Amino acid sequence: MISITEKTLQDLQFPTVLETISTICNTDIGKQKALEITPFKDKETLMQALLQTSEYVSSFQNNNAIPNHGFEAITHEIKFLAIEDSFLEVGGFRKIATISSTVNFLLNFLRKFGDYYPNINARSNQVEFTKEIITMVDEVVDKYGEIKDNASPDLLNIRRSMNAVRGKVNQSFGTALTQYNALGYLDDIKESFVQNRRVLAVLAMYRRKVKGSILGSSKTGSIAYIEPEATLQYSRELSNLEYEEKEEITRILKQLSNYIRPYLPLLIKYQDFLSDIDVIAAKAKYANKINGILPTITEKRRLYFRDAFHPILFLNNKQKNEITHPQTIELSQDSRIIVISGPNAGGKTISLKTVGLLQLMLQSGMLIPVHERSETFLFDRILTDIGDNQSIENHLSTYSYRLKNMNYFLKKCNKKTMFLIDEFGT
Repeated sequence: MISITEKTLQDLQFPTVLETISTICNTDIGKQKALEITPFKDKETLMQALLQTSEYVSSFQNNNAIPNHGFEAITHEIKFLAIEDSFLEVGGFRKIATISSTVNFLLNFLRKFGDYYPNINARSNQVEFTKEIITMVDEVVDKYGEIKDNASPDLLNIRRSMNAVRGKVNQSFGTALTQYNALGYLDDIKESFVQNRRVLAVLAMYRRKVKGSILGSSKTGSIAYIEPEATLQYSRELSNLEYEEKEEITRILKQLSNYIRPYLPLLIKYQDFLSDIDVIAAKAKYANKINGILPTITEKRRLYFRDAFHPILFLNNKQKNEITHPQTIELSQDSRIIVISGPNAGGKTISLKTVGLLQLMLQSGMLIPVHERSETFLFDRILTDIGDNQSIENHLSTYSYRLKNMNYFLKKCNKKTMFLIDEFGT
């Protein structure tokens, strides 16, 4: 529907608006999507986007506010699942279960309050509701992101054995600690941990009197860290069990990865859906900041922006507690050209940019700061010639460049083209 060049986007400061919306987004994917917003190509998709933003704005005032839809990106997990025979680490599954839960909660909410948010609900209908992903993950991973003891019968037996052996390690260590402490062989700290093992803090002069394995010493060399002989056997047994546990956990993670892999397309949809909602929410919050509304969009060729504000200027002035004066602009079939004249720094360029930027924002699915009785129609093209256009690269003067630009405009324009020409005739 609309054709627009990168230069026109820059002329109208559209990227500045996108940067502001991007900062409002809660997620990195949403932030990136916001920066990539462009005018819609067809009216149906555009109207749906405008109505989605308008519906989200209404959620700020009613008692059925749209619930939290923030999420931690699962891009890394999606990439791994796409690789055959790969498997995710346990933390990745917790992220997948969390995003699934967030989507399910939001889907249930939107279906319950579909009358309030019909267009946002229409977007949610593209996403399947399922509890299977959450169920599969919850059977294996606890809420803290750890593998459950009962994730498999073998793991349960291994961990029971580990607990029993740990008890023997502690019991035998306690006996040795009491024995050597009574003999006066230990430093005041009595014990420590080296290589994740419990060791006796033996005074260096007595290290040959304590049976066991020396695992290290203090910086000064005054203390030797010794694992008592009585605990060595149990420590080796525990190490073997820890290896078995690690192997079993890897097997469980591989199995769970294979169970989740068929849901990969749905997980991609989940992330896409939530990031879309993030952008809609950011556009709605931005609309609140600039007092944006959805004007009437007509089929007849009429642009009537009543009490229109330039959004960037409005926000800058608001920050400085300065007043921004609105302007009213009307174009119609019978009055298709407006010539703005006045002194330098009189606001002529701002007036041009206000009209162009608001129309561009509207056709990109954003609400705009105008009076509720404003109306406009949808342009096929927006063409601009604003700013210093001297082309040093092509050795053209400003005047020559503008003549060339006008020639381009005349070739590209149709009956639904908006021209914005600054300092025409110079």
